[in-house]
Amino acid sequence: MTDDSPPPPAAVLEATLYCQDLAAAEAFYAGVLGFDVVIRKPGRHVFFRVGATILLVFDPRASVQISPEAMFPVPPHGAEGPGHLCLAATDDEMTAWVARLAEAGHPVESDFRWPNGARSIYFRDPSGNSLEMAERRLWEG
Repeated sequence: MTDDSPPPPAAVLEATLYCQDLAAAEAFYAGVLGFDVVIRKPGRHVFFRVGATILLVFDPRASVQISPEAMFPVPPHGAEGPGHLCLAATDDEMTAWVARLAEAGHPVESDFRWPNGARSIYFRDPSGNSLEMAERRLWEG
């Protein structure tokens, strides 16, 4: 970067996953994980608050279409296949989540410690997206 370059962005404001069954996605993200619904547009999207970040969940069939009644000039976007999202959690919280996820029918696929000792657990949402919970120290210097 040169001296007149702007600083890099400070945080991720939004993250997106794609799910064709938005009702199942809402039941999972709001009902199982406990995220608050911010905005819902049936057949197109449901958005959730995750701490200081917003999780955008779009139906991929709708997000690639340009809507003639769209209020904002957002370009079409989408993805095929499962995505990935990692959520921050403590070791003790993950232990509780392993039980909660199994009870809700979303068993943990993998539970391990990285070389730096940080723990991660992996599980799937109803659309097959790979979700992870990890200790923040996973990415600490």
